[in-house]
Amino acid sequence: MKAVVFKGIKEVEVIDTPDPTLLAPTDAIVKMESAAICGSDMHVYHGREAGIDVNTTMGHEFVGTVVEAGSEVRSYKLGDNVISPFTTSCGVCFYCRSGLTARCEQSELYGWVEEGKGLEGVHAEYVRVPLADGTLAHKPDNLSWEQANLLSDIFPTGYFCASMADIRPDYTYAVVGCGPVGLMAIISAFMQGATKVYALDRIPFRLEKAASFGAIPVNIDEEDALEAIRSATEGRGADAVLEAVGSKPTMESSFRLLRPGGILASVGVQAYDQLPFLPPELYDKNVTIKAGRCSARHYMEQLFPLMDKLPYDITEVITGTFSLQDGKEAYRVFDEDKDRSLKVLLKP
Repeated sequence: MKAVVFKGIKEVEVIDTPDPTLLAPTDAIVKMESAAICGSDMHVYHGREAGIDVNTTMGHEFVGTVVEAGSEVRSYKLGDNVISPFTTSCGVCFYCRSGLTARCEQSELYGWVEEGKGLEGVHAEYVRVPLADGTLAHKPDNLSWEQANLLSDIFPTGYFCASMADIRPDYTYAVVGCGPVGLMAIISAFMQGATKVYALDRIPFRLEKAASFGAIPVNIDEEDALEAIRSATEGRGADAVLEAVGSKPTMESSFRLLRPGGILASVGVQAYDQLPFLPPELYDKNVTIKAGRCSARHYMEQLFPLMDKLPYDITEVITGTFSLQDGKEAYRVFDEDKDRSLKVLLKP
């Protein structure tokens, strides 16, 4: 089968790899119908984290059709259309029962193989899904493949971010970073009752999209974001900041934007070793920090019944669709063309 594999920093290739096989009776094999490139794939692509093995299949956001199921798979059969979150989960351990499926005791992240151990990614024609009964979800018939693909990661992650911010209609919120997750956080904040959301970024294209979703855009290269937020809040600062990037500068600015007693809700993948503010500052400001990996499998169940009631078309964040064969170019576009690219999908 064809797969997009990691070759080195800023280097992927489309190569022929062996078709996946069932390695456990709880596995399923899924034919990929749509797979997305994620901002966190860029941490690997740019070598910001400990490197994965060369020839690891990339990617962790996908939807598809079951083509083979192990003897102990009870909830899925051949021909079922399914959505997979970006991490696997058993569905029965303490963490899964608590809704923290991203921290399942048997969890694996797609697209991470290091020293021969781990799980291959989803930017391929076929994908092995461990713990299929706990990991997969049936795709609702009313959802397109594109809508479903956004439910595998970025929409649940944005919704999770807004949930951590404890949304109230009388509060003022700031979303830092208007990439796909940040845009989903904006939509989710309004879904959860927000009435005033500021969107901070430096890319006009992304700010325009944020404004189309109801946010108040702030170009951080053209105006003082802290002054803009304070002016709107009688000098206090934002009641909560939703951080969707995962960098030292964005974490620092998020902290500065907060009022005393505010909430910093961060879902950006943090790839650095020290927070950009000091413990005394945290103490003196009475700030609450909430952060972590989204339990996408848990949040899918909450979002399924809301999909027909969304105030906006979430698929507007999809700005490009490439064939799997053109995966190398898809990665380049996603990485380099940020002034016109948001979410990029791969199709077989």
